[in-house]
Amino acid sequence: MSRDENARRRLSRNSPQGLVVLVLALAGLCSSFMFTLVVPIQSQLPQLLNASRDDTAWVVTSTLLAAAVITPIAGRLGDMYGKRRIVLVLLIVMILGSVVAALSTGIVGMIVGRTLQGAIVGVVPLGISIMRDVLHENRVDSAIALMSATLGVGGALGLPVSALVAENTDWHWLFWIAGALGAAVFALILWIVPVSVLRTAGRFDYIGAAGLAIGLIGILLAVSRGNTWGWTSPLTLMLALGGIAVLLLWGWFELRVHNPLLDLRVAARRPVLLTNLASIAMGFALFTSNVAYPQMLELPVATGVGLGLSLLAASLVVMPSGLVMMVLSPISGTLARTIGPRILLIAGAVSLIVAYGFSLAFSTEVWHFVVANILIGFGIGFGYAAMPMLIMRAVPPSETGASNGLNALARSLGTSTAAAIVGVVLATLSTGDGETRVPTSQAFQVSFLLGIGAAIVALVLALLIPTKPAVGKTRASLPG
Repeated sequence: MSRDENARRRLSRNSPQGLVVLVLALAGLCSSFMFTLVVPIQSQLPQLLNASRDDTAWVVTSTLLAAAVITPIAGRLGDMYGKRRIVLVLLIVMILGSVVAALSTGIVGMIVGRTLQGAIVGVVPLGISIMRDVLHENRVDSAIALMSATLGVGGALGLPVSALVAENTDWHWLFWIAGALGAAVFALILWIVPVSVLRTAGRFDYIGAAGLAIGLIGILLAVSRGNTWGWTSPLTLMLALGGIAVLLLWGWFELRVHNPLLDLRVAARRPVLLTNLASIAMGFALFTSNVAYPQMLELPVATGVGLGLSLLAASLVVMPSGLVMMVLSPISGTLARTIGPRILLIAGAVSLIVAYGFSLAFSTEVWHFVVANILIGFGIGFGYAAMPMLIMRAVPPSETGASNGLNALARSLGTSTAAAIVGVVLATLSTGDGETRVPTSQAFQVSFLLGIGAAIVALVLALLIPTKPAVGKTRASLPG
């Protein structure tokens, strides 16, 4: 039997499609869990690792940088060499990172481990692309909605688990558990998920990958560390302006190379461009709540703005948003087929506007935050489900991995920017001295206004997305 015949036989393998979706969704949960993994021990890291607070900040920053750089690159590699294969590679890297972090007692090993763990974020856009390749068309929208929901569900459900483990066992167990989860997902994908043999011909764009990585690292470092280094410091400005310059040069190069890392002409199509811009705004709106709500819940009652909850209790208050996203995923798929993903994105943006408007008026009782997080769950559940559907309807099959990777990057830019800007607001509008400074009520009000502003931007962009994007055709080939 020829190689092409073997490839087609693997593609037509009658895998239980429900199990395929479940396993890929589990991989997505594993991905988002990596970002809440260290939250329960973040304030203790200087003591645990015998390092300064500036140094331990890299435990979070390194994961963010790795995720942003690897996601679009992994998407292109998946298009060219097989999406399932790249998912398995990313899982191996994450497992290795978990083991390194679990064995670490110092800051260097922890940063290396967390950097490697960041690779897992690329499985979400790749998983969405696999679904388009191997599922029946009637199941694709619901499956994509579930996979997209894992971006919020994993964090909302993973935070209480991380808090419970950190409060009752040695903190190294957080990473052993992450490694075991990654190993289980690896085995399940190898066993259940069929090989997607749709490939893009050509050579991998190594220069484009390096240029994108350098530009993104410069900008994200400036955004994530600007509050510490100073927004007008020479280092921050050099990284920000240098990153922008590199990305402009990278874009010029990508438009001229024969096999670009990202086809910018596809990315510049109106539905794709507007969806990615809306993704930045939605990511900002999501992470504003992730930064502001837990702080309000955990601050002491004596501050006048906090509710004095423990981390575990606060994470349980935030958890309803993840549960709502999970419940919405099959509904979102059905709605997408009937009213279209654009309307879903509009509904998600409206729900976020209502959520932050509610928080502006009511934020003094625990139930206020439960209601707000339920509304956030509706907003992100609909919005995050709609965005990859809009992308998939606007790009050719051979571009799904790279295009979904770019969309995931857009969401990451939004969350990174929110973390930096909301962090500055909460630090600037604060009261007290030194380590005892706490955000004021005005700081949280401004944060909620920023969340509303981002959601309004997402709403306007969603309204401008064409209702019937035309998908171009790009040559794809089977391996062989």
